[in-house]
Amino acid sequence: MIADTLKSLIFATTLALATTAGAQNRTVAEALQAKQQGQPVAAQHWMVSAANPLAVQAGADILAKGGTAADAMVAVQTVLGLVEPQSSGLGGGAFLVWYDAATATLTTLDGRETAPLAATPRLFQDDAGQPLDFFAAVVGGRSVGVPATPALMQEAHRRWGKSAWADLLTPARRLATNGFEVSERLAKSIAWDADRLARARDTATYFLPDGQPLPAGVLLKNPAYAATLADMAREGADIFYAGPLAFQIVERVQTANNPGKLSLFDLAIYRVKERPAVCISYHGNDVCGMGPPSSGAVAVGQILKTVEGFPLATLGPDNAQSWRLIGDASRLAFADRARYLADSDFVPVPVQGLLNNAYIATRGALLNRTTALPETRAGEPEYDHGMNQADDISLELPSTSHISIIDSFGNALSMTTTVENLFGSRLMVGGFVLNNELTDFSFASHRDGRPIANRVEPGKRPRSSMSPTIVLRNGKPVLVIGSPGGSRIIGYVAQTIIAHLDWGMDIQAAISMPRLVNRGGTFELENTAFGTEMAPKLEAIGYTVQLGKIASGLHGIAIGDELTGGADPRREGIVIGQ
Repeated sequence: MIADTLKSLIFATTLALATTAGAQNRTVAEALQAKQQGQPVAAQHWMVSAANPLAVQAGADILAKGGTAADAMVAVQTVLGLVEPQSSGLGGGAFLVWYDAATATLTTLDGRETAPLAATPRLFQDDAGQPLDFFAAVVGGRSVGVPATPALMQEAHRRWGKSAWADLLTPARRLATNGFEVSERLAKSIAWDADRLARARDTATYFLPDGQPLPAGVLLKNPAYAATLADMAREGADIFYAGPLAFQIVERVQTANNPGKLSLFDLAIYRVKERPAVCISYHGNDVCGMGPPSSGAVAVGQILKTVEGFPLATLGPDNAQSWRLIGDASRLAFADRARYLADSDFVPVPVQGLLNNAYIATRGALLNRTTALPETRAGEPEYDHGMNQADDISLELPSTSHISIIDSFGNALSMTTTVENLFGSRLMVGGFVLNNELTDFSFASHRDGRPIANRVEPGKRPRSSMSPTIVLRNGKPVLVIGSPGGSRIIGYVAQTIIAHLDWGMDIQAAISMPRLVNRGGTFELENTAFGTEMAPKLEAIGYTVQLGKIASGLHGIAIGDELTGGADPRREGIVIGQ
């Protein structure tokens, strides 16, 4: 934890580029100190938690001036796309959960990328119909879906913003023009992925000047990004979907090595969609998140509902039986996820059936034992129609970011944002990275003659595990949480909710605690003293375990008599509040 915190200190010297207010710089210093000490940050009026100090400072400045959480999100996201391009940005997509204090209502917005209309179920198969190697599919234009984050930012601002749109882009524009210090995490990501980044000229020129990966601490400018933001400030996010920039995106995708099928028409017809929130009750709380095409809220909800009847609070986090219950509930949820979850505009998804109390009771009954389940299979939830689907074959890797914000009006925002894999498709346009989101589809379209729900289809949105979550009690938010991490996101979020609500951990302790994740097979344990101690106990009750690095990126805010915020020590983020 201390080592990761020291990495964050690199950013302190660059904060003068984002603000000249000494008091605000002291706020960042206090946030870094709280993180080093493992303590939550407390505030009364507003708070922002995200994965980079420069981005958090940009959001805090907006909130301090009376902006809303939607306003602050725009500032945070545009800075993240500049300083953390390996994880999210204007070329990617996001899911947003919003609690509106004035109306006491919850809204979820789907800003997921879409497949081109020319895509077919065989997009990621070779001439013999066999699935491509993952990176053979990822690198280049084939994997690029319609960028959606700009449209989502604009839609959230249209609905809930108060500040001038152009002002929200100023922090990122200033940093892109004047430069920012390359962080330790960004430098390591570039070095690790240098061979793939080198395959595209624009990407190589930016990240690998003189053929060498950018080192930590170097001042990096991005005039192309500044120009994109300047155009966006004048004309809005529409520049991504029609006009010169849209043409550049399409040309880059279609002329890249491993070319893609994205067209100007695909960009022109893209729309952010409002979806019904998916909520479950858990110990008197309503846990709400994003429904399909995200599998997040359904899977997190299934895990929580499956363990609700067991005495987790009494067992506590040090008991292997707690992790057996959580682990096997997760395995059952992932079995259902593989069979049933996909874009509900294309595939009938039994959301209500999967979360039905009677169905969950049958799944929970399987856990009435003291050893690991020998196997887990998809259940048979109630449908209002017939369906005969096969289990999914897809790979979702962890390069994502999460933003949690509470504003002075009482609004709450939870948004998980991504370009999918590290640096997405490794293609750049306008100073930003284009996503490889289409590889979240199943590469295989059928199994044993049955169609896979998450297969590629024209205009479809790939399934995601992103789980932006707001927990309500008596109709008001008590927890705003989310994480990057690929399909492990589901386990991270469920574990953190349990740690906070059942085990009474403060938000920072719940976020910092060692990660234990089971997605259907091996029990993955973060390589810590706790993981080392728990590993033989889990093996003794029937699990195969694997100790290793598990890099979550949780950012959360708990709401009680005051606001308390936490930032994942595994990343560079902080919390600022007032």
